[in-house]
Amino acid sequence: MAPPGRPARAAAQGHRRGAGAVPRVQCHGKVPGPVTESTDVRFGVRATVPCRACLSGEDLDWLGGRSVSVALGLPTVVTTVPGPPPPPTGDWADQVWDFLRTRLTGLPPRPPATEVTSEAPSASGLSSSTALIVGLFRAYTDAGVPASDPVPVATLAQWAYEFEFRHFNGGGMDHLAVIEGGALLLEGRPTGLPAVVERAGFPADWAVLVLDSASRKDTSDHIRTVRAQLRDGDPALAAYLKEADTASADAWSAIGSGELGALAEAMDRAHTAMRDHQRMSTPLLEALRAAALRSTGLTLKLSGAGGGGALVGVCRAADADDIAAALRETLRTEHPDARVIPTRASAGIVPEAHTSRPRHLPDQMNGS
Repeated sequence: MAPPGRPARAAAQGHRRGAGAVPRVQCHGKVPGPVTESTDVRFGVRATVPCRACLSGEDLDWLGGRSVSVALGLPTVVTTVPGPPPPPTGDWADQVWDFLRTRLTGLPPRPPATEVTSEAPSASGLSSSTALIVGLFRAYTDAGVPASDPVPVATLAQWAYEFEFRHFNGGGMDHLAVIEGGALLLEGRPTGLPAVVERAGFPADWAVLVLDSASRKDTSDHIRTVRAQLRDGDPALAAYLKEADTASADAWSAIGSGELGALAEAMDRAHTAMRDHQRMSTPLLEALRAAALRSTGLTLKLSGAGGGGALVGVCRAADADDIAAALRETLRTEHPDARVIPTRASAGIVPEAHTSRPRHLPDQMNGS
């Protein structure tokens, strides 16, 4: 993936007659027979996908329990473009296209060329990879099926989840968060997408401050470890589940009531549970977190499972620039590679994502 803000040409090929050509492709919602006829795809199709911060409940989207996410205005943009394609590389673009060809009839053998830009830090726990994958799914399907019969967003979410599950064996919070946008309270389950319990608009006068530690996050080993804990009935995991689920409930209540202090307290408890029970934090992240609290009073929480990545905090939008400037000055000498990025909550990829009705949960679930 290209550095933030820089275009990158993704794998592409396929016969075309020209921009705007409408293909004859049908979505069946199930695996069709072998593709026997290829057609053109449209160029200039753009998919803009936010990233997301997890405010509480990492791993609970597949362990079971409540988690809280908010989509962030640090978008990944995937655009289909004309031009000679590079050779196949086996990257995400190739793999997503191959996945779609088993589910949609009439797609050509190779995907269209794409340009990708992203404002989200990569490997940071902000779901930049999921944003890219969802962007590819959205751009490819919008370019490759008739505009009169688009692939439903619920199908896109399911396909993107299935695609990533094959690689990472994790949950579906990220897919719902970047597709739905806003703030979500989710109920996790062992397989499949988590249930959307409630949706909310993030308070308009709040901002999210991202502190990218510049230490890369890798969740693959983490997920394997946690699945082993689950299989073995590890008491540390049970304690984490209980505390994180309760923190999520309190974080969601604070968002609904607009109580910034209560949200910070819930996020602090969620981070503490991640660190003390599941060892998800690192000495660098703890040093950055302490520096932020000392210099600005802002409580930061690790976003995303696994070590490394970004910390996130929520503050008044009117104070965001001043807090960011003070934090940059604090980190300038001892942590020059760290980046401070103020941002706001974001909408999702399409209004259609908000049509389903939320389902309410009891206060106690999954033994919490």
